[in-house]
Amino acid sequence: MNKRFLIVLGWFTLAVMGVRFFSFAIEYNSDEELGNSFYEKFTELYGVFALRIPENLEFAGEQVPLHDPEVFERYDRELLSNTYFQSQGLLYFKRANRYFPIIEPILKANGIPDDFKYLALIESGFMNVVSPAGAAGFWQFMPVTAKQYNLEVNDFVDERYHLEKSTLAACKYLRSAYDKFGSWSLAAAAYNAGSGRIETSLSKQRVDNYYDLLLNNETSRYVFRILAVKQIMSNPREFGFHFRKKDLYEPIPVEYEMVDSRIDDLVQFAQERGISYKTLKFLNPWLRNTSLPVSPGKTYAIAIPKKGAKIHHDGIYDDFPADEREFPGSQNDSVPLDVIPMDNQELND
Repeated sequence: MNKRFLIVLGWFTLAVMGVRFFSFAIEYNSDEELGNSFYEKFTELYGVFALRIPENLEFAGEQVPLHDPEVFERYDRELLSNTYFQSQGLLYFKRANRYFPIIEPILKANGIPDDFKYLALIESGFMNVVSPAGAAGFWQFMPVTAKQYNLEVNDFVDERYHLEKSTLAACKYLRSAYDKFGSWSLAAAAYNAGSGRIETSLSKQRVDNYYDLLLNNETSRYVFRILAVKQIMSNPREFGFHFRKKDLYEPIPVEYEMVDSRIDDLVQFAQERGISYKTLKFLNPWLRNTSLPVSPGKTYAIAIPKKGAKIHHDGIYDDFPADEREFPGSQNDSVPLDVIPMDNQELND
């Protein structure tokens, strides 16, 4: 009985498949018709839209003159370019959730507008990249400039990769540029092109603001790129970015070990603390060698994952459930600035 039932079921299935194939063949009796239908569906479902430009736009509290057609079009270009570079944009959201909570309080404490956190993001994508010219770290300092702003740069330690210290150095640079030009937009441009070049351009062209300056292509796009990324990240769904809180990269829970004597083998140092050398370097990218010489009177704060942390996705995450925070996250208490051995008063010199 069961065998006969299976035979009947088999023939019935073949009959249904034959009817479906025959119907398909009638509907699309040529590759050309099938292709036409495919592209009709493609044009129905796929679209690239012009974007809404806000009536009022500010950078660091300064009005952007969108009534100027050339300024409007420069902003529109960056908004389109960054909106439709979706993979990069989504990674911006993910990484910002981890690093904005570290950068924001440092900017605030040193009187630098919050908008400058987006400057670091467009500079590096929150990756410890090195530019063809040799700029490095999240804030993309050149070696000479880094040393001018009290960052240590040598074969063993490169504090351009130290997020807290490089952010403090960026604050000092930006404050100095603002004091010189009286404009945050010009300070941002100076961060990209150098204060000397901006000062010379203002004098030669006899203007007093960023938006009237004729600059090289990169610097002329620079502030607009910051503005575009800020607009997108402030309104993710409006620009087609959809994610859950758990999709974002969590701040990394760490504690600090103060080191005032030489470490001959950082691999062994890591293993003695129950972590891999890779994890040690991930948390302390400013360590540039397998050993760490320490000068007399010098102290380094080395980040170690808190007990109970685990490797997950692209870094270290607490083993406990993540807080349901709204983007971009609350203040990150896991990176206390009071253990970073750098005198904040230097920024006000």
